Amino acid sequence: MENLCYGKNLRLGILGGGQLGRMFIQEAINYDVHVHSLDPDPNAPCHAIAHEFTVGSLTDFDTVLDFGKDKDVLTIEIENVNIEALEKLEKEGKKVFPQPHIIKTIKDKGLQKVFYQENNVPTSDFKLIENKAELEASNFSFPFVQKMRTGGYDGKGVQIIKSKEDLSKAFDTPSIIEEMIPFEKELSVIVARNEKGEMKVYPTVECEFNPQANLVEFLFSPANISKEIEEKACKLAIEVIDKLGMVGLLAVELFLLKDGELLVNEVAPRPHNSGHHTIECNITSQFEQHMRSVLNLPLGSTKMVHNGVMVNLVGEENHNGSAFYEGMEDVISLEGVKVHLYGKEKTKSFRKMGHITIFDETIEKAKTKARDVQKMIKVKAL
Repeated sequence: MENLCYGKNLRLGILGGGQLGRMFIQEAINYDVHVHSLDPDPNAPCHAIAHEFTVGSLTDFDTVLDFGKDKDVLTIEIENVNIEALEKLEKEGKKVFPQPHIIKTIKDKGLQKVFYQENNVPTSDFKLIENKAELEASNFSFPFVQKMRTGGYDGKGVQIIKSKEDLSKAFDTPSIIEEMIPFEKELSVIVARNEKGEMKVYPTVECEFNPQANLVEFLFSPANISKEIEEKACKLAIEVIDKLGMVGLLAVELFLLKDGELLVNEVAPRPHNSGHHTIECNITSQFEQHMRSVLNLPLGSTKMVHNGVMVNLVGEENHNGSAFYEGMEDVISLEGVKVHLYGKEKTKSFRKMGHITIFDETIEKAKTKARDVQKMIKVKAL
């Protein structure tokens, strides 16, 4: 593999052409690694910067198989892909990371929870249900969380059932229901592992969610936690990727309880919203680390170079159409503010259109500036 790592000799394919793929390609370009992207949307964020962009379904067996046949290494930026095609490509000798059987486990939140249970990974109590009728008969204590086993993303496919009255809005689809955790903080740890088994973990970050959109609104790095909790969180993330035997990048979302215990909420086997700050705030970004891990290169330093806050830039509610970024000039005039737009022409309510990283001498200064920045910039429709 080493003599294929740079330039046109290596054909690295990524399933998905969204913003995660776009930022991955931006880092790969620095190494002259040519990235080929597959996505159903001809105007996906990757379309203008991929070495080669293919329009096609990520879930169609033949499309994924054909895309992968001439690639040396395949990876993903989204879990909703055709697993059977990736398994066939793997059997034919293609490098597929994360491995297809791991994507299969993680993309199904039910299988994911069963994996934690079987491997003694701390997680909340849960029950698997097939439909709404099973949910109503489950006698699970209120309040609880219902998550669709597959297909959910960016807060969609998740809802809180507070009482019997809420059962009418329950998803009528295979789901997991789990107890509502009275957590102190929501944390995230990103960890990487290459084929050699080398692992590197990023400092723990703290997430603050928008309750209306159920999306991360602010991300704080470093998290405001004790050294003991930091060590415990990083150790748990390493344990999860090691028990999976996964090659690639894994985001491990955690609940911190009032007694100091940590529970794994869920994981994502790819770059993640909780790692966007690493572009400016760490020596090696999560996107470069993803590339290094799947190409079996030495993993980069995860050391922090800045205290930082990441703000998600999402479409204003009830704004649908061509995007306009109101207040952009005011924001970019500020010191220690870096804007990343994802190249999406159309905005809609709460659609992720970009993110902004704010860094400063202290995390408190960065937080104050970030809350000002969020008020200054709005994504609206022309």
